[in-house]
Amino acid sequence: MASAFLQRGQTTPILLLDRTELRRWLGQQNVTTRRWVENAGFTAKPGSHCLLPGRGGELKAVLAGKRDSGPLYQLSSLYKGLPKGGYHIAPENQDELLPAELEQLFLGWGLAAYRFNRYKRQSAGKARLLLPKALKPAVSALTDAQYLVRDWVNTPTEDFGPDELAAAVVQQAESFGADVGIVRGDELLTQNFPAVHAVGRACTRPPQLIHLSWGDEDRPGLSLVGKGVCFDTGGLDIKSAVGMLKMKKDMGGAAHVMAIARLVMQFQFPVRLNLFIPAVENSIAGNAYRPGDVIPTRRGKTVEIGNTDAEGRVILSDALTRACEDNPELLLDFATLTGAARVALGTDLPALFSNDDEVAGGLLAAGEQVEDPLWQLPLHQPYRRLIASKIADLANVAKSGFGGAITAALFLQHFVGRQIPWVHVDTYAWNDADRSGRPSGGEALGMRAVFHYLRARYR
Repeated sequence: MASAFLQRGQTTPILLLDRTELRRWLGQQNVTTRRWVENAGFTAKPGSHCLLPGRGGELKAVLAGKRDSGPLYQLSSLYKGLPKGGYHIAPENQDELLPAELEQLFLGWGLAAYRFNRYKRQSAGKARLLLPKALKPAVSALTDAQYLVRDWVNTPTEDFGPDELAAAVVQQAESFGADVGIVRGDELLTQNFPAVHAVGRACTRPPQLIHLSWGDEDRPGLSLVGKGVCFDTGGLDIKSAVGMLKMKKDMGGAAHVMAIARLVMQFQFPVRLNLFIPAVENSIAGNAYRPGDVIPTRRGKTVEIGNTDAEGRVILSDALTRACEDNPELLLDFATLTGAARVALGTDLPALFSNDDEVAGGLLAAGEQVEDPLWQLPLHQPYRRLIASKIADLANVAKSGFGGAITAALFLQHFVGRQIPWVHVDTYAWNDADRSGRPSGGEALGMRAVFHYLRARYR
C-alpha cells in the first residue's frame, strides 16, 4: 500500500471535473490551454483524463472526468494511466468533499494499486498520490485490510490450508497482543467440535477451530465467525471440474472476519473481541462423511447430511454455538455459503440476514455510505420446514433448491442464541473480471460496510 502514496514532495495537481465544470473552467483559461484540451478530445467523460503541459514542457496539471457514482472509484482508472511522478488532489476538490468522502476517494486509489505478486511479478503504476496526514491512519488501515482479504483468497490451497490459515491468524494476533487458541485434529472430538471434525477428517491436513481473543473481558462482547473451508471438492457429492476452479476462495468468510478483527484491534474499539474460524478442507477419502450420515454438533442438535457439498453451514454450526457461549452483545458471521445468493443478487451484492432489524438497518445504511452495499433477505421462518429431517433434528439441505440462501441462513439460526443479535453475510469474495480498482480475483465484499457500522457503534 505504501508505494501508492506520498507523505511529502513536489506534486502535480489532479482536478476532477464534470462536463459543466469543465466548460466553466475552460472559460477561465487562455486560448492555448483551451485549444489543447479541445484537440485532446477531453470532454470530462467519467474515467478519462487529460495531461496539461507547462510552458517548459513539464506536466502542469491533470484534468480528470468525474464519475457519476460516489468518490470511492473516482481515481482508480488514473492510477495506471498517469506518468511516473507525484500528484495531489486539487484543493477545490478536497474542499467540496466531506471527510468521510475524502477517505473514500483516497482509499480507491490505494485499492487500484493492489497487485498479487506471490507467484508472478505484476507491474504496478508509478504514480504516487499525496495522502493528507489526517487521513493516513484510516486510509492505510482500510487499504491493508482489503489487501489482506484479497491476498488470503488469492493464495492457492497448496500454500494456504488449515495450518497456514491458523499461522496467518497467529501472525495478525501477535501484531496487536491478542491471544490465539487452536483445537486441531482429533482434539476437536475431545473438546466437542464434532461437526468441524466430521467435515475435515478426510483430509491429510487436519481440521481445526481457531479462536482469537482480544480486549478487556468486562467490555461489550463482539464475536466474529468466518467460514474457513480452504478447499471444497464437494466431498463425496463431488463438484464438477468447473465448479472446483474457484474453490480456493471458500475460506473467504474467514478472510473477511480476520480483516474486520484487525481493524477493530487497530482502532482500539472498546470491546471484548472473539474471533472463531473453523478451518477445514472438504476432501474425499475412505473416512469422508457421507450423504445420509447423521452428524452430532456442539449444541447437541443432530444434522442429517443431504449433501456433503453443503459443508460450510455444518462447520459453522459448531463455531456459532461456541461463539454464543460467551453471550456476546453482537455476533456476525461471514461465509461464501450459497450459489443461491449469487443467483438472487449477483456477484457484487452480498446477502445479509439478521434477527435484529435495528442492526440490519444500520449495516445497510453503512454499506451505502461507503459504497460497499449489502442487501437484506428474510429469515422466513415457515421455510424451516424445508430443512426438517425424519431421523435427525434438522437436515443440512432442503429437498428443493428454492430459497437456498434463506434455508442455509435458517440452518445457521438453529445454532444462535435467541437473545443474541446476529448477522449472517453470504458473500462471494471474488471479482470475476477486472474493473477499475477491482482486479479479478479475491475481493472484500461487505467487510467495509461492517467496519463502518462498528466504528459508529463503538466510537
